[in-house]
Amino acid sequence: MELKNDARLLRIFLGESDKVHHSALYDVIVREAHRLGLAGATVWRGIMGFGPTSHIRTARILDLSTDLPVIVEIADTEEKINGFLPVLHELFESAGCGGLVTVENVEVVRYTHGRG
Repeated sequence: MELKNDARLLRIFLGESDKVHHSALYDVIVREAHRLGLAGATVWRGIMGFGPTSHIRTARILDLSTDLPVIVEIADTEEKINGFLPVLHELFESAGCGGLVTVENVEVVRYTHGRG
């Protein structure tokens, strides 16, 4: 696969404990993106955050949360990202959870495959 210059970055904010049929939502999102041939995905686990409930979740030992913020980032062409959005919406519906989804234009400087 080749990803050149102008692309889109899909950023998905959700909670670590969000599930779809006993599987972590972030895991299902990444596996669906892979199955559909998107260029790549990364999951980031936050150490602190809050959402619409204003409940602060943190990784500090005294406040240790089991629902830390998670961000999934997926970069690909506009067409592929737009094609993935309905899948993503369905996954959020199945999970019955909240979240935030953003899309922004990005410039790809380098996208290459490593050895192996």
